[in-house]
Amino acid sequence: MKKLLLLLFLSPAASLAQSPFDGTWIIDANTVQLPEKSAVYLLAKGTLRCSDCFASPEIKADGHDQKILETSYWDTVSARIVDAYTVEIIAKKAGKTMFTEVDTISPDGRTLTQVVKDTTEARPVTNETLSQRVEQAPSGSHILSGSWRVYKTNRSKNGATITYRCTADGFSAETPLGERYDAKFDGKDYPVEDDPGHTTASVKLLSPSEVEVTSKRNGKVVGILHLSVVPGGKSIHAVFENKEGNTTSTFEMQKQQ
Repeated sequence: MKKLLLLLFLSPAASLAQSPFDGTWIIDANTVQLPEKSAVYLLAKGTLRCSDCFASPEIKADGHDQKILETSYWDTVSARIVDAYTVEIIAKKAGKTMFTEVDTISPDGRTLTQVVKDTTEARPVTNETLSQRVEQAPSGSHILSGSWRVYKTNRSKNGATITYRCTADGFSAETPLGERYDAKFDGKDYPVEDDPGHTTASVKLLSPSEVEVTSKRNGKVVGILHLSVVPGGKSIHAVFENKEGNTTSTFEMQKQQ
């Protein structure tokens, strides 16, 4: 009887034990360590060529929508020269604007500021990226041309905040925009709700304070996120492997009170 009473007393406490992941977290922009891979642009003779132009190696810079290789998030892209220091790129899917990117070069030609407005959700997310020039623009080309390396990035709060919950059975995540998944620790792929790209997530519990999330689209792995709660429980160390771009980035997430 004593053992039975002990089990009855301990079981509720065990079931209510909170995971160190439970809570709302926000990315600390000052801790983001970005890949050293450079982006290369060439804007000349009415054509934009770049190493990362929405999956298209070449776009006419005439402001018109152009059919490109369809992805989960876009099927047309347009590019136009706004002025001697500014270029605008717009990606659409089925006629709906998904991303608007404005690239602005500083007057001295050394800094590139890229502001991307993500309108795939009901509320837009803004991401600002600053890059420094590592290779000059070829003669006769737009000043955007050359090689650039990112040194700083910052996302609007609604795109940098996420709520996690971890139990013995599974792991869930939800953003303020409504994107969410609730996955079991069974190796299966679970849908990310409200994601126009139809991403899936599978989760693996590595330890009580470590979780690995694998993202797929059309059955192909596109990213692996390793999350580790730092001792003390006030921050998460994150390592993201971008399998599409073959890059790795790290950042810290701070717990919100």
